[in-house]
Amino acid sequence: MEYQKIRPQDINYLISVTSEDRVYYGEDINEDYSHDEMQEYGRFMPEVVVEVLTTEEVSKIMRYAYENNIPVTPRGSGTGLCGGAVAIHGGIMISTLKMNKILEIDEENLMAKVQAGVLLMDFNKAVTEKNLFYPPDPGEKSATLGGNVMTNAGGMRAVKYGVTRDYVRGMTVVLPNGEIIETGGKVIKNSSGYSIKDIMIGSEGTLGIVTEIIVRLLPLPKKAVSLLVPFPSLDKCIETVPFILRSRSIPTAVEFMQREVIEAAEEHLGREFPDKSADAYLLLSFDGNSKEEIEEIYDEVAQLCLEKGAIDVLISNTQERHESIWSTRGAFLEAIKGSTPQGLDECDVVVPKNRVADFVKFCAQLEKEFGVRIRQFGHAGDGNLHVYACKDNLTDEEWKPKVKEIMERMYEKAIELEGQVSGEHGIGHAKIGFLDESVGDITMEIMKGIKKAFDPKNILNPGKVVKYNA
Repeated sequence: MEYQKIRPQDINYLISVTSEDRVYYGEDINEDYSHDEMQEYGRFMPEVVVEVLTTEEVSKIMRYAYENNIPVTPRGSGTGLCGGAVAIHGGIMISTLKMNKILEIDEENLMAKVQAGVLLMDFNKAVTEKNLFYPPDPGEKSATLGGNVMTNAGGMRAVKYGVTRDYVRGMTVVLPNGEIIETGGKVIKNSSGYSIKDIMIGSEGTLGIVTEIIVRLLPLPKKAVSLLVPFPSLDKCIETVPFILRSRSIPTAVEFMQREVIEAAEEHLGREFPDKSADAYLLLSFDGNSKEEIEEIYDEVAQLCLEKGAIDVLISNTQERHESIWSTRGAFLEAIKGSTPQGLDECDVVVPKNRVADFVKFCAQLEKEFGVRIRQFGHAGDGNLHVYACKDNLTDEEWKPKVKEIMERMYEKAIELEGQVSGEHGIGHAKIGFLDESVGDITMEIMKGIKKAFDPKNILNPGKVVKYNA
């Protein structure tokens, strides 16, 4: 399809349904809108950016865009890592950042209703003040809840509590033609036909624009403790995880990390890590409603780790140590990016929990084979791994063929291990080829059919997840 380029009358219409101070075009568009957190996947400037405040504004914009064949890209904080919120075909970018109201915290039903632009960190603060708990815990706390829903974000607590999909109960969605639908609601059970809500979750803004979300909450656990467990080798570290998960103790999080990544984070933060005696570490967290309950759980896990070869078990029992450990873990991505200013590429795979060690070892072999620095960390408790190939001082001629083959080999290995090509970051436009290879022709055709059913003109976030010509 030939998309319509933005004309003066289009700008005038957008201003008429919003306001002049919320419509940006030409040189007034901030360069940040041309990319997400992975600038290596290219820069694509939208022709116009509109900051929306209400569902009705989004509806009017989408109806106009649909009638005039103008592509539309929805965007929250732009913290994605696959180019999912960049305007690769220009057109209109709808920013939901100013749709940032927490509409309701329903303490009786343990539910909350929010606009899509509410930041995760602001929402967590608001519910914690009411002794409530929103378990999904993606690493980027400045992401929006709408963005989390559109990528089905996971995070470190998924091993115990699940991912975003497990907490979304309802949503308001604007369809590509401007129609508004409500799906789900403040109910726990729902067997009322096809679950449009669940089709929307993880759809990366290709099927509709979510404007309001109802999520379920839990009572806030009263106590939490973390264990930092150093191991003499990465092999021993990773191989211990299945034994922990098979025990009767269920950690809130099970993270693995290597000394090289920790040192990069130390330098990035200007803060020392509590321990540097080992090559690899497990970071475990536990929560519960009493000190005695948690102690019983973590004592058993600590003993198991020591039996499997851990050097020590360090208890994060002070606020200072807790902040030092978790702030370091939270800085891993930025630290790796800072260590290779020439660029990097990311692999976000998920494999069965008992195959994590196989994949980690495979990546170490690739590092030696290609002579490319590869750094990895991830959620060992749910099998989701984040692997970064660093360009460092390689020339473009050296880097491009190497990183292409490295990524292909990683995704092939994940599939061989019965995994998937994305655990929580999504597909965007950067990973479409890998998705195609992993799910096969029949599944891709089904996905294209779903996209066509919602968006027959292919104007909403075109070129993401699946490709087709309208």
